[in-house]
Amino acid sequence: MKHGLIVIMLIGITLSVLACANPAQEHLEQGDAYFGQQKLDEAILEYGKAIELNPELALAYSHRGWTHATKGELEMALSDFNKALELDPELVEAYNYRASVYRIQGQLDLVIADLNKAIELDPEQALAYNHRGWAYATKGEFDMALNDLNKAIELDPELAEAYYNRGLVYNSQQQWDMGIADLSKAIELEPTNYMAYNDRGTAHTDIGKLDLAIADLDKAIELMPDYALAHYNRGLVYKEQQQWDAAIDDFSKVLELDPEAALAEKELDSVMQFMRAQDYAAKSQLDLAISDLDKAIELDTDFATAYSFRGLLHNQQQQWDLALADLNKAIELQPNNPTAYNNRAFTYAAIEQLDDAIADWNKTIELDPNYTLAYYNRAFIYYKRGQFSLAIADLNKVIELSDNPDLVATARERISEIQSRE
Repeated sequence: MKHGLIVIMLIGITLSVLACANPAQEHLEQGDAYFGQQKLDEAILEYGKAIELNPELALAYSHRGWTHATKGELEMALSDFNKALELDPELVEAYNYRASVYRIQGQLDLVIADLNKAIELDPEQALAYNHRGWAYATKGEFDMALNDLNKAIELDPELAEAYYNRGLVYNSQQQWDMGIADLSKAIELEPTNYMAYNDRGTAHTDIGKLDLAIADLDKAIELMPDYALAHYNRGLVYKEQQQWDAAIDDFSKVLELDPEAALAEKELDSVMQFMRAQDYAAKSQLDLAISDLDKAIELDTDFATAYSFRGLLHNQQQQWDLALADLNKAIELQPNNPTAYNNRAFTYAAIEQLDDAIADWNKTIELDPNYTLAYYNRAFIYYKRGQFSLAIADLNKVIELSDNPDLVATARERISEIQSRE
C-alpha cells in the first residue's frame, strides 16, 4: 500500500468494579488511577501489590501488561498478557491489548489470531474489527480488511479511525472517490486528525486536484508543524506545480526534521539541478542545461517537467529523436500537461509528421483553451496545407487571446498574407 495504515492503540484501562472491596482490588484500582494520571511506574507498583495479594487476579496482570506496553516494555507486557489469559482465557481486553503489542512487533498473524478470539468472545467490539481490518490491509488482504472495517462502522458509525483505515484501503486500490469520502468523514469526526488531512492530500494529488492537495497538506502541517511526511508530500505537489522555491523549502524542512531522509534529499537535489538548468538555458548554454537535466532525471526518473524541458532543448538543437523520446516520456508521466503536447507537436512538424503535429496541438488546446502558441503553431500547419480558412481562424484566436503585442502584430500580418493569396 502507498501509505501505511495506522491503528491507534487503546489508551485507557477499564476500571475494575467488583462486588465487594478487598485489598488486592484496592491496589488494582489505585494502579488504574495512576495510569490515568500517566504515572506509569507508580501504576506498575500498585498492580504488583495487587498480584502479591491475589496471584489469581487476571485483571491485574492485564492492566500491568498494558502499562508496560505504554512504556515500550513489550516483552514484559507480553509476559503479563500471557499470564492474564492463562488465568482467564475469556478476558477479552487481554486479547485486544496483546494484539496491539503484536502489531508493534509486526507479527500480523498473531494480531489477527488474538482479535479473532476477542471477536469470538464479544462480537460487538467495533475496535476489534477495526484493528483486525488494519492487520488484513497491512497484509494486502483488502477484501478481508474491507469486510472488517465495514463491520466496525456498522457497529460504531462514529468510529473515526475505522473511516480513516477504510479510506486508506480504498486509496490503495485507486478508488479515489470512496477513499476521499472516508477520509473526509474521519476528519469530520476527528478534526485534529492531521494524518487524515495528509492522506486526503495525497489522494487529491494522485487525481490531479493539486489546489485541494495543498489545502489539505497545509492543514496537516498547521495541526502538526513538524510532520515531516506532510512537508515531503507538499513539496512533491509544489514540484509538480513548478513552484520551485516552495518545493525547496518543504524538502529542506524534511531534512531539518530528519537528516537521514534520503527521498527528500534526492527530491531537493533534483529541483536544484532543474533550476540551474533553467539558468543555463536562459544564457543559451544548452549543453550545460541538458547535463543538469540529465542529473535531475537520474535523481528522479519520474520528473515529468525535466523530461519536457529537455525535450524542448533537444528541439532547439534539432535533435529530433532525442526530443521525441523525452516528450513521449513527459506525456506518459503527466498526460494532462499541455506544454509537453505543444513541444512534441513542434517536433512532429519539424520531421513532417503533420497529422501527428495537428493532433498534439488539438490536445494542447483541449487541455488549455487559452494556449496561444498552440493556435499560432497550428495555423502555420494549416497554412502549409492550404487550409487557409482554418489558419485564419487560429490566427484570429491568437489576436483574441494574446497580450503580447508583437505576437498579435505578427498574427495580423499572417492573416493579411493569407488573404492576399486567396
